[in-house]
Amino acid sequence: MTLTACSNLFQLDWLRQSCANAKLVPKNLPVEQKANRLEICQDLQERLKIEPNFLDKVITGDESWVFDYDLETKRQSSEWHTKSSPRLKKACMSRSKVKTMIIVFFDSRGIVHKEFVPPGQTVNHAFYNDVLERLRKRIQRVRTDIAHDWVLHHDNAPAHTALSVREFLAKKNIPVLPHPPYSPDPCDFCLFPKLKLKGHHFGTIENIQQTVTDDLNTLTENDFRYCYDQWKKRWNRCVTSQGSYFEGDNL
Repeated sequence: MTLTACSNLFQLDWLRQSCANAKLVPKNLPVEQKANRLEICQDLQERLKIEPNFLDKVITGDESWVFDYDLETKRQSSEWHTKSSPRLKKACMSRSKVKTMIIVFFDSRGIVHKEFVPPGQTVNHAFYNDVLERLRKRIQRVRTDIAHDWVLHHDNAPAHTALSVREFLAKKNIPVLPHPPYSPDPCDFCLFPKLKLKGHHFGTIENIQQTVTDDLNTLTENDFRYCYDQWKKRWNRCVTSQGSYFEGDNL
């Protein structure tokens, strides 16, 4: 083959290539962590087959910062325009330093317990134990049908998995549903995104807390059942991917 022919083949091969962006993931999972994710999701699937309604007893929760001003996503800031309209411009802004943290627990019927963390308070194991005790008492009042056999679900944050927290849960005979490592929990992929807080200024912590409370009160039982349905679908996708990341894991 001549040098010219080789050059033409190289150019043809180059033209057939396309530019591909790397998928950004929170962490490159080693084999052991993939296996752990896979095992947990398979166990949960098996539990569903044996007891299809067992999630009705599961109460899940998490905490999140809520800011006086948080940036809109690109989708939230998009507007309908004609092709001849000038391109939309917005000034660059950053998150406000005024913020408050909310802790929410819910089940497939609705919110069970919520509270705002006092300013300056860190969510450490001692504080989280107190939160769980308030949750336990709340369940006894508003979920009497599952008060003696409910199951807790939370993610693998250090405050959630501390020894004192595990001892508290064991003492109160509260089982814990395992959470696949490096996976979003239902609060992350379902509840918190429903709070329409991005792109607004609230001025004070009191206004932030009132707006969050109002948004939570607008959610219906169908919203929470949909969330639990999506949760089960995520287990299936994790098993299908053999424990690897899949689209939506970055939420």
